[in-house]
Amino acid sequence: MAHSLEEKHKETEIPREPDVESLDATSVRRGDILSLEHTDPVLNAKMHLVNDTIDEIGFTTYQAKLFCLNGFGYATDSLLLLIQSIIATNAGNEFNPSYPKALTIAVYSGMLLGALFWGMSADIIGRKFAFNFSLLFSAVFAIVAGAAPNWPVLGLFVALSAFGAGGNLVLDTAVFLEYLPSKQQWLLTLMAAWWGLGQLIAGLFAWAFLPNFSCPKGGPCNKSNNQGWRYVWYAGGALVLLMSLLRVTIIRLKETPKYLIGEGKDEQVVETLQAIATKYNRPCSLTLEKLQACGVTGEATGRRKSVGAHAKKRFSLGEVGTHIKGLFETRRIAISTSLIWFSWLLIGLAYPLYNVFLPTYLASRGAQFGDDSEYTTWRNYALVNFSGIGGPVLAGFMCHSRFFWGRRGTMVIGALVTMVFFFAYTQVRSASQNLGFSCAINFCLNIYYGTLYAYTPEVLPSVHRGTGNGIAIGLNRVMGIISAVIATVANTATAVPIYICAALYILMAIVAAVFPFEPYGSRSS
Repeated sequence: MAHSLEEKHKETEIPREPDVESLDATSVRRGDILSLEHTDPVLNAKMHLVNDTIDEIGFTTYQAKLFCLNGFGYATDSLLLLIQSIIATNAGNEFNPSYPKALTIAVYSGMLLGALFWGMSADIIGRKFAFNFSLLFSAVFAIVAGAAPNWPVLGLFVALSAFGAGGNLVLDTAVFLEYLPSKQQWLLTLMAAWWGLGQLIAGLFAWAFLPNFSCPKGGPCNKSNNQGWRYVWYAGGALVLLMSLLRVTIIRLKETPKYLIGEGKDEQVVETLQAIATKYNRPCSLTLEKLQACGVTGEATGRRKSVGAHAKKRFSLGEVGTHIKGLFETRRIAISTSLIWFSWLLIGLAYPLYNVFLPTYLASRGAQFGDDSEYTTWRNYALVNFSGIGGPVLAGFMCHSRFFWGRRGTMVIGALVTMVFFFAYTQVRSASQNLGFSCAINFCLNIYYGTLYAYTPEVLPSVHRGTGNGIAIGLNRVMGIISAVIATVANTATAVPIYICAALYILMAIVAAVFPFEPYGSRSS
């Protein structure tokens, strides 16, 4: 009889599904961002307790370390992406390939498979494995790429290095977000500054090695007189290797609490959060009893049964289907997921058309202005990439301000301002204008790009976050492959890609304005 009373008491502890109609917009913003979507009330209740605890502990040195270590993944992605575009011409002069844009297809194919593999594995086996090993995998093949004996082998190593890097953008945001207090959630946008830093490093490597160690224009080109592009790969790979070692030596990453909640591992959640609180002398009121009192996640409650975190067989197509289905579990979540994926398709075409093929355009404009030397081309390229660091920094402060309408407003403003500079760039008539507008464009487009990177994991359900983020970035890579095909049949030295990019950014602004969720003032679920 006592046992029955205890069970009845526990049942009354399970949070009831709130009446959506009775809640105004203000109350929604004060809670967890997906708490009113009725996916799994028990999971929502536990997630709320975890969010309360992370807020109670606050921002510590642990999160500061994660900001840097996860930022390495951002830097690696942009570094390797731009290195292949930087060295393509010089390596092509040596190997005389029949398909010059093959490296672009190789890098985007590798990043596509990497985003899907590491993203889905994050929901199936956890975030920790990819965090520890993806950069190391990428570093090894980036170094080996510098020793490639021919074009096909170079393409293979580029694809393999990109496979490792491609998963970082999926996991870096998820891992950092799932440890962040709500007051510091805007740092997720600021972390995209590491992307600009990776671009800058790629530009500096090109500026340092290519002008001095490349074969002369119009002259014979072989391995002995064309070592510059190989040095760029060696330097880039060595830097990524260093970053991968720092990841496993500076911090011993524990599996994220929000992933563990979805797994039903309440005891490990409490142990992880209490360990952080103890180490940094912070309060932590979460107990195992509080979590268990909420009930068991995934059980039928309220009006319907939730999708759940896993299929019956963990390693199966059904498991993948479960995570994809979870991204469309309610009408608002389905709309949000669809618009996010569409945005990644748009930026996936606009970004490569402008930035990946920027060296070609800069060189052509330099020729028009009377200076097409490699030194000037790569100096300008480094300066343009340096300007990209400031975009996410500004975006971080904008999305944290009500004045700019949060994340959605920041993306709308970033996209529209970028569009204006794109149209203005077609009227450039001098070398200084060329450099100035190129820097302005890279600064502004990273306002939008950096915010979209942060917004995506913020509004995805935690148990399906890796899959949703992986597919989003995977779609981005698909468009990168398509852009390489476009570049093969079109002339990227003309202003046509600039006009196309401008039109795409107008569409991106419209889509951002109608996103159904606004993370400002809310906490990720």
